[in-house]
Amino acid sequence: MSASAKTTSSASTGTIRIDPTGFVKLGSQLPKLANILAQAVNELGLSLTQMQKRTLLLYLDQLLLWNKAYNLTAITDPEEALIKHVIDCLSIITHLPSGSLLDIGTGAGLPAVIIAICQPERPCTALDSNQKKIRFIKQISSELGLSNMQPIASRIEAHEASYAVVTSRAFASLIDFVEVAQPRLADGGYLCAMKGKAPSEEELQALEGDWHIKTIKLSVPRLHDSRHLIEMSSRIA
Repeated sequence: MSASAKTTSSASTGTIRIDPTGFVKLGSQLPKLANILAQAVNELGLSLTQMQKRTLLLYLDQLLLWNKAYNLTAITDPEEALIKHVIDCLSIITHLPSGSLLDIGTGAGLPAVIIAICQPERPCTALDSNQKKIRFIKQISSELGLSNMQPIASRIEAHEASYAVVTSRAFASLIDFVEVAQPRLADGGYLCAMKGKAPSEEELQALEGDWHIKTIKLSVPRLHDSRHLIEMSSRIA
């Protein structure tokens, strides 16, 4: 599979046409999905090349192709997966602080792979204890040419490097995320948790003594569920 095949656009219609070479699962839905993605990218104010959009769709295609083998996602409908996985992760891109990034409990590489595709200058580490899912990320990173992606199969407690940004969409509890992520945070760095609902008052009260907390309400195109990004930086110098 190559991410270098042709992608063309039509300024008059606002649509893009993706060469279907290399796609397996998206099939006849590819034109519709390409346009949904292009519209979402515009709505989110992202500056992505046509090749980056194509690479995002190739990732989606491979996610669905290898889903049964690697148990990657419960979502099997391509349009639903595009919205709830790819576009959902795209919604945080403009809010992320700069610097090296660690994604804890990355699963199929969400949001790590999406960030790596959109920000090739940013070093991204995808961490998960599930060996099969990390094998998938290694495979897809190689096939898509993501030289800034480093997949690591490990528990967070056994990982020792530090990062400017630590993300996750895997934790139900914000307090649990802070507990495991804080040791991996570089001085002056940021914890960024993807959440559905905003943090509870109890969570905020438990954390705000040690952390500056910014709750960002996200608007995810075509997704009507609540989405928030919780950005935290240490109050301790």
